[in-house]
Amino acid sequence: MTVHNRSDINELLAKGGLAPRRDLGQNFVADPNTVRRIARLAEVGPGSRVVEIGAGLGSLTLALAETGADVTAIEVDRGVVPLLRELTEEVANVTVIEADAMTLDWNALLGERDDWVLVANLPYNVATPLVCDVLDEVPQVQRMLVMVQREVAERFCAVPRTSAYGAVTVKVAYWATARIAGVVPASVFVPRPNVESALADIRRRVEPAVGVAPEPLFRLVKTAFGQRRKMLRRSLAGVVAPSVFDAAGIDSQRRPEELDVYEWGALVGAWLEATA
Repeated sequence: MTVHNRSDINELLAKGGLAPRRDLGQNFVADPNTVRRIARLAEVGPGSRVVEIGAGLGSLTLALAETGADVTAIEVDRGVVPLLRELTEEVANVTVIEADAMTLDWNALLGERDDWVLVANLPYNVATPLVCDVLDEVPQVQRMLVMVQREVAERFCAVPRTSAYGAVTVKVAYWATARIAGVVPASVFVPRPNVESALADIRRRVEPAVGVAPEPLFRLVKTAFGQRRKMLRRSLAGVVAPSVFDAAGIDSQRRPEELDVYEWGALVGAWLEATA
């Protein structure tokens, strides 16, 4: 089993009469050390079930397969899929599926087992909605290691009182713990992007961080961050009564980015109680 280098990627594209598609945000990893590093950081091996989104020409797919994990490789580009199938046809632990990850029937794909690991090189335009959808709707996925644009990874993993901290951060923190596991330089991609990438390691909690339902929590958080520079009493005016802030022990002069997920839980809990 050979993991692709830069000349392999260029030869495969030429063989298929293909070019990286901007509409799909395609940047193929062309460095064996990088994909093997990702496979190692994913902490997978024999017996592991891995779903890879955006398998492309199989650089990361083959590195994951080397670990002995069972890999389900999802690819939407029908021009690339035949090459991916050909490259993996003799690799018994890889299954290739042509599908759009944003419209997947996850239950049909993953079944009832709740020990799946999602590993992916995600383009910017789908990274945030895909990660959020998996956290919200796909409990079978227990861990994610996703390579994304560095600023997106920072948003997933941010701490309060930083510019990267936002509504997405609170959503991730509700469901999971998250950290940046490493940075990936632009030089390892074909074509070379204009930005650095980073690896976000996201691990689902046994229970959500706070004991309030996700829908009202995320609704209130999204409303507040819609005017993130304003104090909470202004960004949530007409939604949250002043007495609710007092009941939650939250100073209404604070800004949305100053509250961690536990404080958001306290505020939403008091709000729901007041409006019941």
